[in-house]
Amino acid sequence: MAHVSVVSAAVKRLEGKVAIITGGASGIGAATARLFSEHGAHVVIADIQDDLGLSVCNELKSAVYVHCDVTKEEDVEKCVNVTVSKYGKLDIMLNNAGTCHELKDSIVDNITSEFERVISVNVVGPFLGTKHAARVMIPAKRGCIINTSSIAGCRGTGSPHAYVVSKHGLEGLTKNTAVELGQFGIRVNCVSPYLVATPMLKKYFNLDEEGVRKAYSNLKGSYLVPNDVAEAALFLAGDESNYVSGHSLLLDGGYTITNAGFSPGQSE
Repeated sequence: MAHVSVVSAAVKRLEGKVAIITGGASGIGAATARLFSEHGAHVVIADIQDDLGLSVCNELKSAVYVHCDVTKEEDVEKCVNVTVSKYGKLDIMLNNAGTCHELKDSIVDNITSEFERVISVNVVGPFLGTKHAARVMIPAKRGCIINTSSIAGCRGTGSPHAYVVSKHGLEGLTKNTAVELGQFGIRVNCVSPYLVATPMLKKYFNLDEEGVRKAYSNLKGSYLVPNDVAEAALFLAGDESNYVSGHSLLLDGGYTITNAGFSPGQSE
């Protein structure tokens, strides 16, 4: 059944834009695909979860699915080529696909192949996405590239080493490509959320929505859901952010600036 837009034509912020969303079959990617579509974008969902990806596409008014393993350059190149062949352009590249592995007690217990796999998906994937998006955006002298990072990209956390390293690397890639591609009118940014109850979080951290809710300690009465991250991506993709580049948009309720030893209202 087609997803019916509730956004009026007067306020559609991506009307006629073409967007690729990697990892668009579930979680943050699927929420963003739905929101971008509501705002008038043609969406290409790139994922390895074929059934889920096709299911999301069937909900939307203008969307196609492309099987794409972001660690394989030929897959990413084909996805971009298919998009340009179908729509004639690429306006937005959202490098959202990501992975993790189970948290180990010590770095001594980490498995090298698991570490390399996370780096391959979380860093090499966005590198390839950026490379091939830039290939078609540079001649057009315009474009927007967004990377899905995390608060783990700006500080040490209790997350697995591979995940934290990959997100730090992704933020570096974002800044460096923003410097290079700005001369072509291409903006590069990342959106960096705190905990969101996604299938990946449930799988690797054993946290459901209630567990995520309990983890929020700074901004009371509020917690992140996938659509909040999608709204941030919409801002970065739209004209409202036309002079924003090289930026990491934190969605953390102030978590990363909070002194863990401080309790509001405490007396000395």
